[in-house]
Amino acid sequence: MALEKANKVVVAFLDGRRLKGHIYDFSALKDHCRLFPEADPSQHLGTDLAFKDLKAIFFVKDFAGHSGHHDLNDLNPGHGRALEVTFHDGERIVGTTEAFNPQRTGFFIFPVDPESNNIRIFVVTKNARGVKRL
Repeated sequence: MALEKANKVVVAFLDGRRLKGHIYDFSALKDHCRLFPEADPSQHLGTDLAFKDLKAIFFVKDFAGHSGHHDLNDLNPGHGRALEVTFHDGERIVGTTEAFNPQRTGFFIFPVDPESNNIRIFVVTKNARGVKRL
């Protein structure tokens, strides 16, 4: 597998765990994906992740992140609908989406802060406490 085709991700589980790694062929139309370890993304074995066990998948610029940076939530979206997603653990994400459908497994939300480490976030719809249009 070509490393340049890998997406860097941080996977947030419903039980509070977070794993870092790479996903190669992600599809929002499936109910699972395969995560390859951060340390060795070229290995042929990965871990299957069922979306039913996940809160969200954060597609990130880098694994280190920006611990001192707090994403701006000033909404002036250039495209898409502005949403606020709240999870059962209290975490809140604000961004824009072009394809929210409550009947689908999940949807992508894009941060409004260009300095965010998140490129996009796949939210598992049924595992969010609430999704509100802003």
